[in-house]
Amino acid sequence: MSNAKPAITIPNELQACQALIEELAGTVGEQADKMEELRRQKEEFRLAYNELLQRAFRRRSERYVYDPRQMALDFGDSDEACDAAEGLASAVEEAEQTVKAHTRRRRRKPRNEKLPDHLPRYEVEAKVPEEVKECPEHGPRKLIGYDEVETLEFERPVLRVRVTKYPKYVCESSPECGVGSPERPTGLVEGNRYDTSIAAEVLTGKYSYHMPVYREQDYFAGSGWTPARSTLLNLLVASAFVIRPLIEYFKGDALGSGIVGTDDTPVTLLLPKTIPKPCEDDPKSRRIHEVLAQALAAGKPSVRAHMWVYRSVTVPLNIFDFTVSHHRDGPDAFLADFRGKLMADCYSGYQAIELRSDGRIERGACASHARRKVFLAREAYPLEASVVLAKFQQLYDIEDRAKPMSAEERLALRQAEAVPVWESLGQWLAGDAAARVLPKGKFGEALGYLRNHWEPLQLYLSDGLMPIDNNDAEQLMKQVALGRKNWLFVGSVAAGERAADFFTLVTSAVRNDLDVWAYVKDVLDQLLAGSTDYHSLRPDVWRESHPEAIRTYRQEERRDRADRKQLRRSLRRAAAGSSS
Repeated sequence: MSNAKPAITIPNELQACQALIEELAGTVGEQADKMEELRRQKEEFRLAYNELLQRAFRRRSERYVYDPRQMALDFGDSDEACDAAEGLASAVEEAEQTVKAHTRRRRRKPRNEKLPDHLPRYEVEAKVPEEVKECPEHGPRKLIGYDEVETLEFERPVLRVRVTKYPKYVCESSPECGVGSPERPTGLVEGNRYDTSIAAEVLTGKYSYHMPVYREQDYFAGSGWTPARSTLLNLLVASAFVIRPLIEYFKGDALGSGIVGTDDTPVTLLLPKTIPKPCEDDPKSRRIHEVLAQALAAGKPSVRAHMWVYRSVTVPLNIFDFTVSHHRDGPDAFLADFRGKLMADCYSGYQAIELRSDGRIERGACASHARRKVFLAREAYPLEASVVLAKFQQLYDIEDRAKPMSAEERLALRQAEAVPVWESLGQWLAGDAAARVLPKGKFGEALGYLRNHWEPLQLYLSDGLMPIDNNDAEQLMKQVALGRKNWLFVGSVAAGERAADFFTLVTSAVRNDLDVWAYVKDVLDQLLAGSTDYHSLRPDVWRESHPEAIRTYRQEERRDRADRKQLRRSLRRAAAGSSS
Protein backbone atom coordinates (compact mmCIF):
# COMPACT_ATOMS: atom_id res chain seq x y z
CA MET A 1 0.00 0.00 0.00
CA SER A 2 1.57 3.29 -1.07
CA ASN A 3 1.90 6.26 1.34
CA ALA A 4 2.71 8.74 -1.43
CA LYS A 5 0.80 12.01 -1.24
CA PRO A 6 -1.54 12.71 -4.20
CA ALA A 7 -0.13 15.19 -6.64
CA ILE A 8 -1.73 18.62 -6.77
CA THR A 9 -3.14 19.48 -10.17
CA ILE A 10 -2.24 23.04 -11.08
CA PRO A 11 -4.89 24.64 -13.27
CA ASN A 12 -3.96 26.67 -16.33
CA GLU A 13 -6.32 29.55 -15.66
CA LEU A 14 -4.93 32.46 -13.62
CA GLN A 15 -8.09 32.89 -11.58
CA ALA A 16 -8.19 29.21 -10.67
CA CYS A 17 -4.50 29.33 -9.69
CA GLN A 18 -5.16 32.26 -7.37
CA ALA A 19 -8.05 30.37 -5.74
CA LEU A 20 -5.84 27.32 -5.27
CA ILE A 21 -3.06 29.42 -3.75
CA GLU A 22 -5.51 31.05 -1.35
CA GLU A 23 -6.84 27.64 -0.36
CA LEU A 24 -3.33 26.28 0.22
CA ALA A 25 -2.36 29.41 2.16
CA GLY A 26 -5.39 28.92 4.41
CA THR A 27 -4.46 25.28 4.94
CA VAL A 28 -0.86 26.23 5.77
CA GLY A 29 -2.10 28.86 8.22
CA GLU A 30 -4.36 26.34 9.95
CA GLN A 31 -1.52 23.85 10.14
CA ALA A 32 0.78 26.55 11.56
CA ASP A 33 -1.80 27.37 14.23
CA LYS A 34 -2.14 23.70 15.09
CA MET A 35 1.63 23.32 15.23
CA GLU A 36 1.88 26.33 17.51
CA GLU A 37 -0.79 24.91 19.80
CA LEU A 38 0.95 21.52 19.84
CA ARG A 39 4.22 23.25 20.64
CA ARG A 40 2.60 25.06 23.55
CA GLN A 41 1.06 21.82 24.79
CA LYS A 42 4.44 20.15 24.56
CA GLU A 43 5.94 22.97 26.62
CA GLU A 44 3.17 22.57 29.20
CA PHE A 45 3.82 18.82 29.47
CA ARG A 46 7.55 19.42 29.73
CA LEU A 47 6.92 22.06 32.39
CA ALA A 48 4.74 19.67 34.39
CA TYR A 49 7.40 16.95 34.06
CA ASN A 50 10.13 19.33 35.22
CA GLU A 51 7.98 20.41 38.15
CA LEU A 52 7.64 16.79 39.27
CA LEU A 53 11.41 16.36 39.00
CA GLN A 54 11.89 19.58 40.95
CA ARG A 55 9.67 18.32 43.76
CA ALA A 56 11.43 14.99 43.88
CA PHE A 57 15.13 15.75 43.44
CA ARG A 58 16.11 19.38 42.93
CA ARG A 59 16.33 22.58 44.89
CA ARG A 60 13.09 24.42 45.53
CA SER A 61 14.59 27.88 45.43
CA GLU A 62 12.55 30.45 43.53
CA ARG A 63 15.36 32.92 43.22
CA TYR A 64 15.12 34.92 40.01
CA VAL A 65 17.93 37.20 38.84
CA TYR A 66 16.78 39.75 36.32
CA ASP A 67 19.33 40.73 33.69
CA PRO A 68 18.91 44.48 33.04
CA ARG A 69 20.56 44.10 29.64
CA GLN A 70 17.55 42.15 28.37
CA MET A 71 14.54 43.94 26.88
CA ALA A 72 16.03 47.42 27.22
CA LEU A 73 13.51 49.83 25.67
CA ASP A 74 13.95 53.45 24.59
CA PHE A 75 11.07 55.50 25.99
CA GLY A 76 12.22 58.74 24.40
CA ASP A 77 12.17 62.12 26.14
CA SER A 78 8.62 62.04 27.54
CA ASP A 79 7.86 63.36 31.05
CA GLU A 80 7.23 59.80 32.22
CA ALA A 81 10.59 58.67 30.88
CA CYS A 82 12.36 61.57 32.57
CA ASP A 83 10.64 60.77 35.87
CA ALA A 84 11.64 57.14 35.50
CA ALA A 85 15.24 58.12 34.76
CA GLU A 86 15.36 60.36 37.83
CA GLY A 87 13.89 57.59 39.97
CA LEU A 88 16.42 55.14 38.58
CA ALA A 89 19.28 57.50 39.28
CA SER A 90 18.17 57.97 42.88
CA ALA A 91 17.79 54.20 43.25
CA VAL A 92 21.33 53.68 41.94
CA GLU A 93 22.68 56.32 44.31
CA GLU A 94 20.83 54.72 47.23
CA ALA A 95 22.14 51.29 46.25
CA GLU A 96 25.73 52.52 46.06
CA GLN A 97 25.43 54.15 49.49
CA THR A 98 24.02 50.92 50.93
CA VAL A 99 26.86 48.91 49.44
CA LYS A 100 29.48 51.29 50.86
CA ALA A 101 27.85 51.36 54.30
CA HIS A 102 27.46 47.61 54.32
CA THR A 103 31.09 47.11 53.29
CA ARG A 104 32.27 49.35 56.13
CA ARG A 105 29.98 47.74 58.69
CA ARG A 106 30.29 44.09 57.76
CA ARG A 107 33.99 43.49 58.17
CA ARG A 108 34.24 39.99 59.56
CA LYS A 109 35.16 39.84 63.23
CA PRO A 110 37.93 37.48 64.27
CA ARG A 111 36.46 34.19 65.42
CA ASN A 112 36.45 33.73 69.19
CA GLU A 113 37.30 30.14 70.02
CA LYS A 114 37.29 30.66 73.78
CA LEU A 115 34.79 28.54 75.66
CA PRO A 116 32.11 30.49 77.63
CA ASP A 117 33.31 31.86 80.97
CA HIS A 118 30.13 30.89 82.82
CA LEU A 119 30.63 27.15 82.32
CA PRO A 120 31.95 25.32 85.41
CA ARG A 121 35.56 24.20 85.21
CA TYR A 122 37.69 21.62 87.00
CA GLU A 123 41.39 20.99 86.72
CA VAL A 124 43.32 17.80 86.09
CA GLU A 125 47.09 17.48 85.79
CA ALA A 126 48.51 15.55 82.89
CA LYS A 127 50.53 12.45 83.71
CA VAL A 128 54.24 13.06 83.25
CA PRO A 129 56.57 10.20 82.22
CA GLU A 130 59.70 9.80 84.33
CA GLU A 131 61.97 10.54 81.36
CA VAL A 132 60.37 14.01 81.18
CA LYS A 133 60.92 14.68 84.90
CA GLU A 134 64.52 13.43 84.86
CA CYS A 135 67.29 14.79 82.66
CA PRO A 136 69.84 12.07 81.70
CA GLU A 137 72.70 14.51 82.30
CA HIS A 138 71.54 16.86 85.09
CA GLY A 139 69.03 14.84 87.12
CA PRO A 140 65.61 16.09 88.35
CA ARG A 141 64.11 18.98 86.43
CA LYS A 142 62.46 22.06 88.02
CA LEU A 143 58.73 22.76 87.42
CA ILE A 144 58.36 26.30 86.04
CA GLY A 145 54.60 26.42 85.21
CA TYR A 146 51.79 24.94 83.21
CA ASP A 147 50.31 25.23 79.72
CA GLU A 148 46.53 25.10 80.04
CA VAL A 149 44.26 23.47 77.43
CA GLU A 150 40.49 23.81 77.85
CA THR A 151 38.42 20.87 76.56
CA LEU A 152 34.62 20.97 76.52
CA GLU A 153 32.90 17.88 77.95
CA PHE A 154 29.30 16.71 77.82
CA GLU A 155 27.28 14.77 80.38
CA ARG A 156 23.83 13.39 79.85
CA PRO A 157 21.07 15.33 81.61
CA VAL A 158 21.16 14.58 85.31
CA LEU A 159 17.93 13.42 86.93
CA ARG A 160 17.45 13.69 90.66
CA VAL A 161 14.65 13.06 93.14
CA ARG A 162 13.59 15.91 95.40
CA VAL A 163 12.30 14.65 98.73
CA THR A 164 10.14 17.31 100.36
CA LYS A 165 9.49 16.63 104.06
CA TYR A 166 6.22 18.06 105.39
CA PRO A 167 6.33 18.32 109.22
CA LYS A 168 3.29 17.03 111.08
CA TYR A 169 2.20 18.51 114.43
CA VAL A 170 -0.25 17.34 117.06
CA CYS A 171 -1.38 18.45 120.50
CA GLU A 172 0.04 15.84 122.84
CA SER A 173 -2.76 16.12 125.38
CA SER A 174 -5.59 16.81 122.90
CA PRO A 175 -5.63 14.30 120.03
CA GLU A 176 -9.03 15.63 118.97
CA CYS A 177 -7.25 18.69 117.53
CA GLY A 178 -5.97 16.50 114.71
CA VAL A 179 -2.71 16.74 112.79
CA GLY A 180 -1.36 20.07 111.56
CA SER A 181 0.85 20.24 108.47
CA PRO A 182 1.79 22.95 105.96
CA GLU A 183 -0.40 23.22 102.86
CA ARG A 184 0.97 21.34 99.88
CA PRO A 185 1.29 23.22 96.58
CA THR A 186 -0.73 22.14 93.56
CA GLY A 187 1.21 19.63 91.50
CA LEU A 188 1.03 18.95 87.81
CA VAL A 189 -0.10 15.37 88.47
CA GLU A 190 -1.63 13.73 91.51
CA GLY A 191 0.83 13.40 94.34
CA ASN A 192 3.19 15.93 92.74
CA ARG A 193 5.28 12.99 91.55
CA TYR A 194 6.77 14.80 88.58
CA ASP A 195 8.12 18.35 88.61
CA THR A 196 7.26 20.91 85.95
CA SER A 197 10.85 20.63 84.73
CA ILE A 198 10.07 17.08 83.52
CA ALA A 199 6.85 18.21 81.82
CA ALA A 200 8.68 21.12 80.19
CA GLU A 201 11.32 18.74 78.84
CA VAL A 202 8.69 16.36 77.42
CA LEU A 203 6.75 19.23 75.84
CA THR A 204 9.83 20.92 74.42
CA GLY A 205 11.22 17.63 73.12
CA LYS A 206 8.08 16.80 71.16
CA TYR A 207 7.01 20.21 69.87
CA SER A 208 10.32 22.05 69.57
CA TYR A 209 12.73 19.21 68.73
CA HIS A 210 10.00 17.03 67.14
CA MET A 211 10.75 13.83 69.05
CA PRO A 212 7.91 11.30 69.25
CA VAL A 213 7.15 9.96 72.72
CA TYR A 214 8.95 6.65 72.22
CA ARG A 215 12.19 8.51 71.44
CA GLU A 216 11.73 10.65 74.52
CA GLN A 217 11.45 7.40 76.46
CA ASP A 218 14.91 6.43 75.16
CA TYR A 219 16.18 9.93 75.92
CA PHE A 220 15.22 9.70 79.60
CA ALA A 221 16.40 6.09 79.82
CA GLY A 222 19.90 7.33 78.96
CA SER A 223 19.82 9.32 82.20
CA GLY A 224 18.69 6.38 84.34
CA TRP A 225 14.89 6.72 84.33
CA THR A 226 12.74 4.65 81.96
CA PRO A 227 9.23 6.10 82.06
CA ALA A 228 6.20 4.39 80.56
CA ARG A 229 4.94 6.11 77.44
CA SER A 230 1.61 6.59 79.17
CA THR A 231 3.42 8.56 81.89
CA LEU A 232 4.87 10.98 79.32
CA LEU A 233 1.49 11.31 77.60
CA ASN A 234 -0.20 11.98 80.96
CA LEU A 235 2.28 14.80 81.59
CA LEU A 236 1.34 16.33 78.22
CA VAL A 237 -2.38 16.01 79.00
CA ALA A 238 -1.91 17.67 82.41
CA SER A 239 0.21 20.47 80.89
CA ALA A 240 -2.41 21.13 78.20
CA PHE A 241 -5.10 21.50 80.89
CA VAL A 242 -2.96 23.99 82.81
CA ILE A 243 -2.07 26.23 79.83
CA ARG A 244 -5.57 26.29 78.22
CA PRO A 245 -6.66 29.63 79.80
CA LEU A 246 -3.35 31.22 78.75
CA ILE A 247 -3.83 30.07 75.15
CA GLU A 248 -7.31 31.60 75.11
CA TYR A 249 -5.81 34.87 76.33
CA PHE A 250 -3.16 34.72 73.59
CA LYS A 251 -5.90 34.12 71.03
CA GLY A 252 -7.73 37.25 72.17
CA ASP A 253 -4.57 39.35 71.91
CA ALA A 254 -3.73 38.01 68.45
CA LEU A 255 -7.20 38.46 66.98
CA GLY A 256 -7.46 41.89 68.52
CA SER A 257 -4.28 43.05 66.78
CA GLY A 258 -6.06 43.93 63.51
CA ILE A 259 -3.71 42.19 61.02
CA VAL A 260 -3.38 38.41 60.92
CA GLY A 261 -1.76 36.01 58.45
CA THR A 262 -3.04 32.47 58.17
CA ASP A 263 -2.11 29.16 56.55
CA ASP A 264 -2.79 25.46 57.05
CA THR A 265 -1.33 22.01 56.46
CA PRO A 266 -2.83 18.49 56.58
CA VAL A 267 -2.35 16.09 59.50
CA THR A 268 -3.44 12.44 59.61
CA LEU A 269 -6.06 11.79 62.32
CA LEU A 270 -6.72 8.18 63.33
CA LEU A 271 -10.39 7.23 63.61
CA PRO A 272 -11.65 6.20 67.07
CA LYS A 273 -13.59 2.97 67.50
CA THR A 274 -16.61 4.89 68.73
CA ILE A 275 -17.59 8.43 67.83
CA PRO A 276 -18.76 10.70 70.67
CA LYS A 277 -22.21 12.25 70.34
CA PRO A 278 -22.23 15.85 69.10
CA CYS A 279 -23.27 18.82 71.21
CA GLU A 280 -26.23 20.41 69.45
CA ASP A 281 -25.25 23.95 70.45
CA ASP A 282 -21.61 23.51 69.32
CA PRO A 283 -21.07 23.74 65.51
CA LYS A 284 -17.49 22.45 65.80
CA SER A 285 -18.66 19.37 67.71
CA ARG A 286 -21.33 18.67 65.08
CA ARG A 287 -18.74 19.02 62.30
CA ILE A 288 -16.36 16.58 64.05
CA HIS A 289 -19.15 14.03 64.44
CA GLU A 290 -20.21 14.41 60.80
CA VAL A 291 -16.70 13.96 59.35
CA LEU A 292 -15.74 11.04 61.60
CA ALA A 293 -19.08 9.27 61.08
CA GLN A 294 -18.75 9.49 57.30
CA ALA A 295 -15.19 8.16 57.40
CA LEU A 296 -16.15 5.33 59.75
CA ALA A 297 -19.09 4.36 57.51
CA ALA A 298 -16.73 4.25 54.53
CA GLY A 299 -14.36 1.94 56.40
CA LYS A 300 -11.47 4.41 56.44
CA PRO A 301 -8.77 4.05 59.13
CA SER A 302 -8.06 7.79 59.26
CA VAL A 303 -9.12 11.22 57.99
CA ARG A 304 -7.18 14.13 56.58
CA ALA A 305 -7.37 16.69 59.38
CA HIS A 306 -5.78 20.15 59.28
CA MET A 307 -3.62 22.30 61.51
CA TRP A 308 -4.13 26.04 61.01
CA VAL A 309 -2.00 28.96 62.17
CA TYR A 310 -3.06 32.57 62.73
CA ARG A 311 0.01 34.79 62.97
CA SER A 312 -0.48 38.29 64.31
CA VAL A 313 1.63 40.88 62.49
CA THR A 314 1.67 43.50 65.24
CA VAL A 315 1.68 41.23 68.34
CA PRO A 316 4.43 38.54 68.37
CA LEU A 317 2.08 35.58 68.83
CA ASN A 318 1.28 32.54 66.67
CA ILE A 319 -2.05 30.85 67.41
CA PHE A 320 -2.67 27.31 66.14
CA ASP A 321 -6.02 25.60 65.68
CA PHE A 322 -6.95 21.99 64.85
CA THR A 323 -9.89 20.90 62.68
CA VAL A 324 -10.94 17.52 61.31
CA SER A 325 -11.30 18.82 57.74
CA HIS A 326 -10.32 21.61 55.37
CA HIS A 327 -13.83 23.05 55.35
CA ARG A 328 -14.14 26.80 55.79
CA ASP A 329 -16.21 26.42 58.97
CA GLY A 330 -12.92 25.96 60.88
CA PRO A 331 -11.42 29.40 60.16
CA ASP A 332 -14.91 30.90 60.01
CA ALA A 333 -15.54 29.94 63.64
CA PHE A 334 -12.03 30.90 64.73
CA LEU A 335 -12.32 34.36 63.13
CA ALA A 336 -15.87 35.01 64.33
CA ASP A 337 -14.73 37.92 66.53
CA PHE A 338 -11.90 39.13 64.30
CA ARG A 339 -12.07 42.57 62.74
CA GLY A 340 -9.29 43.72 60.45
CA LYS A 341 -7.10 42.55 57.58
CA LEU A 342 -6.53 38.85 56.89
CA MET A 343 -3.48 37.88 54.81
CA ALA A 344 -3.86 34.43 53.26
CA ASP A 345 -3.58 32.39 50.09
CA CYS A 346 -6.54 32.42 47.72
CA TYR A 347 -8.35 29.38 49.13
CA SER A 348 -12.03 29.84 48.31
CA GLY A 349 -12.96 29.41 51.97
CA TYR A 350 -11.24 32.69 52.87
CA GLN A 351 -13.10 34.48 50.09
CA ALA A 352 -16.39 33.18 51.45
CA ILE A 353 -15.44 34.27 54.96
CA GLU A 354 -14.71 37.79 53.69
CA LEU A 355 -18.04 37.97 51.89
CA ARG A 356 -19.97 36.76 54.93
CA SER A 357 -18.22 39.18 57.31
CA ASP A 358 -20.13 42.25 56.03
CA GLY A 359 -16.93 44.29 55.74
CA ARG A 360 -15.61 43.18 59.12
CA ILE A 361 -12.72 41.35 57.41
CA GLU A 362 -10.62 42.57 54.48
CA ARG A 363 -8.79 39.77 52.68
CA GLY A 364 -5.28 40.37 51.42
CA ALA A 365 -3.74 38.03 48.84
CA CYS A 366 -0.16 36.80 49.02
CA ALA A 367 2.14 38.28 46.37
CA SER A 368 4.55 35.41 46.88
CA HIS A 369 1.87 32.93 45.75
CA ALA A 370 1.19 34.97 42.61
CA ARG A 371 4.88 35.27 41.83
CA ARG A 372 5.47 31.55 42.43
CA LYS A 373 2.83 30.59 39.85
CA VAL A 374 4.55 32.77 37.26
CA PHE A 375 7.98 31.45 38.21
CA LEU A 376 6.94 27.80 37.86
CA ALA A 377 5.43 28.48 34.41
CA ARG A 378 8.25 30.66 33.10
CA GLU A 379 9.70 28.08 30.67
CA ALA A 380 6.58 28.01 28.48
CA TYR A 381 6.65 31.81 27.94
CA PRO A 382 10.15 32.92 28.96
CA LEU A 383 9.95 36.45 27.52
CA GLU A 384 6.53 37.23 28.97
CA ALA A 385 7.41 35.65 32.32
CA SER A 386 10.59 37.72 32.57
CA VAL A 387 8.49 40.90 32.36
CA VAL A 388 6.18 39.84 35.20
CA LEU A 389 9.01 38.49 37.38
CA ALA A 390 10.94 41.73 36.90
CA LYS A 391 7.91 43.66 38.17
CA PHE A 392 7.75 41.47 41.28
CA GLN A 393 11.47 41.96 41.76
CA GLN A 394 10.91 45.71 41.80
CA LEU A 395 8.11 45.33 44.35
CA TYR A 396 10.26 43.21 46.67
CA ASP A 397 13.19 45.61 46.30
CA ILE A 398 10.89 48.36 47.53
CA GLU A 399 9.82 46.20 50.49
CA ASP A 400 13.47 45.48 51.26
CA ARG A 401 14.20 49.20 51.56
CA ALA A 402 11.01 49.73 53.57
CA LYS A 403 11.79 47.17 56.29
CA PRO A 404 13.69 49.46 58.69
CA MET A 405 11.12 52.27 58.25
CA SER A 406 8.18 53.18 60.43
CA ALA A 407 4.69 52.24 59.28
CA GLU A 408 4.02 55.80 58.07
CA GLU A 409 7.29 55.99 56.11
CA ARG A 410 6.71 52.54 54.62
CA LEU A 411 3.22 53.50 53.48
CA ALA A 412 4.56 56.66 51.84
CA LEU A 413 7.26 54.71 50.02
CA ARG A 414 4.74 52.15 48.78
CA GLN A 415 2.43 54.86 47.51
CA ALA A 416 5.28 56.65 45.75
CA GLU A 417 7.05 53.65 44.19
CA ALA A 418 5.03 50.43 44.47
CA VAL A 419 1.73 51.83 43.17
CA PRO A 420 3.28 52.79 39.77
CA VAL A 421 4.77 49.29 39.44
CA TRP A 422 1.35 47.69 40.00
CA GLU A 423 -0.18 50.11 37.49
CA SER A 424 2.48 49.15 34.95
CA LEU A 425 1.84 45.45 35.59
CA GLY A 426 -1.90 46.02 35.13
CA GLN A 427 -1.29 47.72 31.78
CA TRP A 428 0.85 44.79 30.66
CA LEU A 429 -1.85 42.28 31.69
CA ALA A 430 -4.36 44.21 29.58
CA GLY A 431 -2.01 44.42 26.59
CA ASP A 432 -1.43 42.30 23.51
CA ALA A 433 1.49 40.27 24.91
CA ALA A 434 -0.65 38.87 27.74
CA ALA A 435 -3.62 38.35 25.40
CA ARG A 436 -1.56 35.98 23.24
CA VAL A 437 -0.99 33.59 26.16
CA LEU A 438 -3.08 30.43 26.06
CA PRO A 439 -5.53 30.76 28.98
CA LYS A 440 -5.60 27.03 29.81
CA GLY A 441 -1.84 26.66 30.06
CA LYS A 442 0.09 27.02 33.32
CA PHE A 443 1.31 30.49 32.44
CA GLY A 444 -2.22 31.50 31.43
CA GLU A 445 -3.47 30.21 34.78
CA ALA A 446 -0.77 32.24 36.54
CA LEU A 447 -1.90 35.42 34.77
CA GLY A 448 -5.52 34.53 35.53
CA TYR A 449 -4.58 34.23 39.21
CA LEU A 450 -3.16 37.74 39.08
CA ARG A 451 -6.27 39.15 37.41
CA ASN A 452 -8.73 37.32 39.69
CA HIS A 453 -7.07 38.55 42.88
CA TRP A 454 -5.90 41.94 41.68
CA GLU A 455 -7.42 44.04 44.49
CA PRO A 456 -6.51 41.70 47.40
CA LEU A 457 -2.92 41.57 46.10
CA GLN A 458 -2.72 45.36 46.48
CA LEU A 459 -4.39 45.63 49.89
CA TYR A 460 -0.97 46.05 51.53
CA LEU A 461 -0.51 49.34 49.65
CA SER A 462 -3.08 50.99 51.94
CA ASP A 463 -1.49 49.99 55.26
CA GLY A 464 2.15 50.37 56.29
CA LEU A 465 1.84 47.47 58.77
CA MET A 466 0.42 45.01 56.26
CA PRO A 467 3.02 42.65 54.72
CA ILE A 468 3.28 42.11 50.97
CA ASP A 469 3.04 38.34 51.36
CA ASN A 470 2.13 35.56 53.75
CA ASN A 471 5.59 33.96 53.91
CA ASP A 472 5.99 34.33 57.68
CA ALA A 473 2.79 32.38 58.36
CA GLU A 474 3.73 29.77 55.75
CA GLN A 475 7.11 29.25 57.41
CA LEU A 476 5.33 28.21 60.61
CA MET A 477 3.81 25.25 58.77
CA LYS A 478 7.32 23.79 58.57
CA GLN A 479 7.16 23.25 62.32
CA VAL A 480 4.08 21.07 61.89
CA ALA A 481 5.59 19.30 58.87
CA LEU A 482 8.78 18.45 60.77
CA GLY A 483 6.78 17.05 63.67
CA ARG A 484 4.43 15.16 61.35
CA LYS A 485 7.39 13.47 59.68
CA ASN A 486 8.43 12.11 63.09
CA TRP A 487 5.22 11.34 64.98
CA LEU A 488 3.31 10.55 61.74
CA PHE A 489 -0.27 11.00 62.98
CA VAL A 490 -2.57 12.39 65.67
CA GLY A 491 -4.30 9.77 67.79
CA SER A 492 -7.50 11.64 68.63
CA VAL A 493 -9.32 14.95 68.23
CA ALA A 494 -8.35 15.89 71.79
CA ALA A 495 -4.69 15.12 71.00
CA GLY A 496 -4.89 17.37 67.92
CA GLU A 497 -6.32 20.23 69.97
CA ARG A 498 -3.59 19.78 72.59
CA ALA A 499 -0.95 19.79 69.86
CA ALA A 500 -2.35 23.10 68.57
CA ASP A 501 -2.00 24.64 72.05
CA PHE A 502 1.55 23.33 72.43
CA PHE A 503 2.55 24.65 68.99
CA THR A 504 1.09 28.01 70.02
CA LEU A 505 3.23 28.14 73.16
CA VAL A 506 6.45 26.80 71.60
CA THR A 507 6.47 28.72 68.30
CA SER A 508 5.55 31.97 70.06
CA ALA A 509 8.55 31.45 72.33
CA VAL A 510 10.79 30.74 69.34
CA ARG A 511 9.45 33.83 67.56
CA ASN A 512 10.64 35.89 70.53
CA ASP A 513 14.07 34.16 70.57
CA LEU A 514 13.49 32.49 73.94
CA ASP A 515 14.90 29.36 75.54
CA VAL A 516 11.75 27.28 75.07
CA TRP A 517 12.33 24.98 78.04
CA ALA A 518 12.95 27.85 80.48
CA TYR A 519 9.86 29.70 79.24
CA VAL A 520 7.56 26.68 79.35
CA LYS A 521 8.70 25.66 82.85
CA ASP A 522 8.13 29.13 84.28
CA VAL A 523 4.71 29.34 82.61
CA LEU A 524 3.69 26.01 84.18
CA ASP A 525 5.09 27.04 87.58
CA GLN A 526 3.21 30.36 87.63
CA LEU A 527 -0.07 28.93 86.37
CA LEU A 528 0.05 26.09 88.91
CA ALA A 529 0.72 28.67 91.62
CA GLY A 530 -2.60 30.30 90.68
CA SER A 531 -1.36 33.27 88.66
CA THR A 532 -3.91 34.86 86.32
CA ASP A 533 -1.58 37.63 85.16
CA TYR A 534 -1.56 36.23 81.64
CA HIS A 535 -0.14 39.42 80.15
CA SER A 536 3.12 38.95 82.06
CA LEU A 537 3.36 35.42 80.61
CA ARG A 538 3.14 36.61 77.01
CA PRO A 539 6.55 35.76 75.46
CA ASP A 540 7.43 39.32 74.42
CA VAL A 541 6.59 40.60 77.93
CA TRP A 542 8.17 37.65 79.77
CA ARG A 543 11.50 38.12 78.01
CA GLU A 544 11.86 41.63 79.44
CA SER A 545 12.21 40.19 82.95
CA HIS A 546 14.24 37.15 81.83
CA PRO A 547 17.09 38.47 79.68
CA GLU A 548 19.15 35.37 80.49
CA ALA A 549 16.64 33.26 78.50
CA ILE A 550 17.01 35.27 75.26
CA ARG A 551 18.87 33.49 72.46
CA THR A 552 20.91 36.46 71.29
CA TYR A 553 22.71 34.38 68.68
CA ARG A 554 19.39 33.95 66.84
CA GLN A 555 19.01 37.70 66.67
CA GLU A 556 22.53 38.04 65.29
CA GLU A 557 21.94 35.31 62.69
CA ARG A 558 18.73 37.00 61.53
CA ARG A 559 20.44 40.37 61.34
CA ASP A 560 23.31 38.89 59.30
CA ARG A 561 20.89 37.25 56.88
CA ALA A 562 19.02 40.53 56.43
CA ASP A 563 22.30 42.39 55.83
CA ARG A 564 23.42 39.88 53.20
CA LYS A 565 20.06 40.07 51.47
CA GLN A 566 20.10 43.86 51.50
CA LEU A 567 23.61 43.90 50.07
CA ARG A 568 22.66 41.44 47.32
CA ARG A 569 19.65 43.53 46.30
CA SER A 570 21.65 46.75 46.45
CA LEU A 571 24.34 45.32 44.19
CA ARG A 572 21.68 44.20 41.73
CA ARG A 573 20.02 47.64 41.70
CA ALA A 574 23.40 49.28 41.17
CA ALA A 575 24.18 46.89 38.29
CA ALA A 576 20.77 47.56 36.73
CA GLY A 577 21.34 51.29 36.95
CA SER A 578 24.84 51.21 35.48
CA SER A 579 23.77 49.14 32.47
CA SER A 580 20.68 51.22 31.67
